[in-house]
Amino acid sequence: MKKLSLLGSTGSIGTQALDVVRGLSRGGFPVQVEVLAARSNIRLLEEQIREFRPAAAVVYDPVAAQELRVRIRDLQVPVLEGIEGLCEAAAWDTADMTLNAVVGMVGLRPTLAAIRAKKTVALANKETLVAGGRIVMGEAEQNKVSILPVDSEHSAIFQCLQGCPEEKALKKLILTASGGPFWGWTKEELKNITPAQALKHPNWSMGAKITVDSATLMNKGLEVIEASWLFGVAPESIEVVVHRESIVHSLIEYRDHSVIAQLGLPDMRIPIQYALTFPQRLHSQVEELRLWEYGTLTFSEPDRETFRCLPLCIQAMERGGLVPAAVNGANEKAVELFLAGKIGFLDIPDLVQAAMEHQPDTDRMDLEAVLQADREARCFVEETAG
Repeated sequence: MKKLSLLGSTGSIGTQALDVVRGLSRGGFPVQVEVLAARSNIRLLEEQIREFRPAAAVVYDPVAAQELRVRIRDLQVPVLEGIEGLCEAAAWDTADMTLNAVVGMVGLRPTLAAIRAKKTVALANKETLVAGGRIVMGEAEQNKVSILPVDSEHSAIFQCLQGCPEEKALKKLILTASGGPFWGWTKEELKNITPAQALKHPNWSMGAKITVDSATLMNKGLEVIEASWLFGVAPESIEVVVHRESIVHSLIEYRDHSVIAQLGLPDMRIPIQYALTFPQRLHSQVEELRLWEYGTLTFSEPDRETFRCLPLCIQAMERGGLVPAAVNGANEKAVELFLAGKIGFLDIPDLVQAAMEHQPDTDRMDLEAVLQADREARCFVEETAG
């Protein structure tokens, strides 16, 4: 029986992960949920606790944690809180896998806690590798811990690589991007974009932050950095192609120019299930892909001039050090301000670029330095935005 600690259980990935757990359990692959963790949505978390009966629950927000304790006082389920609670959940003694689906930099410390406790990590928190890739992958290697990607693109690459005969046979990785809701728009047309417009993704059902990141193509830039760390591939060997239908989730190309792709419906339950059951392939609740219903699959070059967040991430990766952490932190704060109606859509890349240029180059790379670069970038964006 798989024993799971689920961080971010009330978010988009978390709720879909629990749907996968239900389906697997019905199909004869039981998954015991040991810990459930959420930020502040205690109404949904309470429902999940009563259904899955975990050994413990975590609420990041202390006030909400206290309210949850009152609401589930009839159950013998302790409620932990804060970042310490998340780290304890990530390293939970009876769990053998930690699925990290929290959003943002808050996911870095729990990921490290899971690795140090020698848990298999199913990773849906891309900020972990964007900001602290060198630290995370170094500790994973040291502790002989597997990191299984949950992002659809990285899961696709991971699946394609299962048939790779040797590292030197690989020429490049090809990440696909949907292009978001504004693909083909001009800068002039993007000036007055509202948060409501940015949150209408044409293909995927995701949380607010990642949906905005998809609209700016920041999501794809972060994924290039993440892929570089996950698969040990230089940024110049990672290509991005816009694929509007979101059926081809990513590809790899070998030295002989053969290309292997992973296809499927745009449903996150596919990569979630693959991470939970790897290396097995089990029956899925997701519908079959019927290619004839699509007729044509299209591919095009990204528009790097209009959607500047993508090349900014590449520049950050090339500079290295703490620059990716600063870019990630700056983007998180900028997206927060955009969703609050305090800045415009096109202000996001401007603020990210300014924060990147403000971040000095350094060889220092430890957890505190990463967290400090993140904090300073957020403060810089807030002050610059006014």
